Amino acid sequence: MGIVRVATYNIHKGVQGLGLARRLEIHNLVHAVEQIDADIVCLQEVRLNNRKFERVFTQWPSLGQADYLSPEGYEAVYKTNAYTRHGEHGNALLSRWPVLGSGHADVSDHRFEQRGLLHVQLLVEQKLVHVVVVHLGLIHASRERQVRRLGEFIAREVQDDAPLIVAGDFNDWGAQLIRPMDALGLKTFEGLRLPTYPARLPLLHLDRIYCRGLSLRTAHVPHGRAWSRMSDHLPLIADLELD
Repeated sequence: MGIVRVATYNIHKGVQGLGLARRLEIHNLVHAVEQIDADIVCLQEVRLNNRKFERVFTQWPSLGQADYLSPEGYEAVYKTNAYTRHGEHGNALLSRWPVLGSGHADVSDHRFEQRGLLHVQLLVEQKLVHVVVVHLGLIHASRERQVRRLGEFIAREVQDDAPLIVAGDFNDWGAQLIRPMDALGLKTFEGLRLPTYPARLPLLHLDRIYCRGLSLRTAHVPHGRAWSRMSDHLPLIADLELD
């Protein structure tokens, strides 16, 4: 089997900065996604719409951000995690491979953080591959409970012998979720330091790619001034091989 390139990227809703220094980065993120050149791109903090910023920024895209960021020839899948006063945002997946189906599960642990799982089924080289895009909570106890709910979701929705990728922003700065993820049969680049946050001076490895039924080959994080401006996270890019 060939190599499948997977990327995960928290795009911070396509806007950076605060107050008068706030700037729209979604147009630069289009070029970033193209440059990543991944077969599967897992995105977090993706806006479907935002009525406030539609008024603030004259160049706000008319499409939802998932569709706007999707390169030619890719298929975009989006599911909402959070509803706010001005709009909604969630997780998205962009795929070169055909999408066979998709679903969503709410894994919110308390009312102050709305979190969800995006589940997408892809046909990769004539083989069914499941991808789950996650964005876990800011509190460690919440993340532990969300991993347990992830395990319950996988047991219910994914066949035991099916290749599975789980990618996203785990907010796991202490690497405390590696063991419970391993208990689900999901492996990551353990021991390889790939900090992605904060983008200007990355110190924390918040963004991760786990898999089963695939082998982890290589991984890297792009750096540079352009990348540090587009989001508060850097993307994590990995090459995987189907077993």
